[in-house]
Amino acid sequence: MLKKLRRKRTRERLSKKGVKKIFKIAKRQRRNLRVDEALQVVQSYGIPIVESNLVRTAEAAVAFAENIGYPVAMKIVSDALHKTDIGGVALNLRSEADVHKAYRKLVTNARRHRLRLGGILVQRMVDGCEAIVGGKKDAQFGQAIVFGLGGIFVEVFADVALRVVPITKKDAQEMIKEIKGFKILAGYRGRAYDLDALMCVLLNTSKLLEKNDEIKELDINPLFALRKGAVAVDARIILE
Repeated sequence: MLKKLRRKRTRERLSKKGVKKIFKIAKRQRRNLRVDEALQVVQSYGIPIVESNLVRTAEAAVAFAENIGYPVAMKIVSDALHKTDIGGVALNLRSEADVHKAYRKLVTNARRHRLRLGGILVQRMVDGCEAIVGGKKDAQFGQAIVFGLGGIFVEVFADVALRVVPITKKDAQEMIKEIKGFKILAGYRGRAYDLDALMCVLLNTSKLLEKNDEIKELDINPLFALRKGAVAVDARIILE
C-alpha cells in the first residue's frame, strides 16, 4: 500500500474521495485510523511522508530494507493508539538479522496484547530535527492547529504555537517563529532547517482539518524538519 511513497513521479496519492472512504470504513469498525491509513491521508493533502512499505512477512521486510538501505525502523500496524507503550516500534535496525529479530518480536508483542495485526510497516530512518504538528476539534472554536518541536520541548517546556483553522501563510510563518525552539530551526550551531517546507506542512495540515470536520484529533508526530524539505514519519487520526 505504501511502497516507495516519496518517489513523486511513480507514486499515486490517495484521492480526496479515497480519504472519505477510509474515514467511512474506520467509523464502522473503530474511531481511529491505523498508522498506514493516517499516513496516506496526510500525504493526500501534500504532506510528504517517509519512504515506507507495509509487509506481512519477515522476508518482505528484509527485501524492502535492503532496497531503501539501512538503517530502518519497523512498527506494528493495528488499531492501537500508542505503539511504543506496547513494544510496537523497533528503531535503528542495521542488518538482515536485526530486521528478522525485530519482526518476530513485534508480531509476538501484537499477539500478547491481542491486537488485530494489519502487518508491519518498514520505514527508512530519518535524520533531522524532530517536530510535531497536531490538530484538535474544540467545541467552541472548531478545528485548531498546533506546532512545536519534539522531545523535551513539548513534554517539559510546553513549547507550542496554536491557531484556529484555517490559517494563512503569515499565520504559519508566525507559528514557526514564536516557539522557543525556533533558534534551533533557524540555524543553531550552523545547521539550519527548511522553514518553507515546515510552513507548507502547516498550511496543508490546516487544509486537511478544514476539509474534514469529522477529525477529532490529529497528530503528525514525529515530523522531521530537514535541511531541505520535511517528512512525516508517523501520524494518528481519531474521528468523531
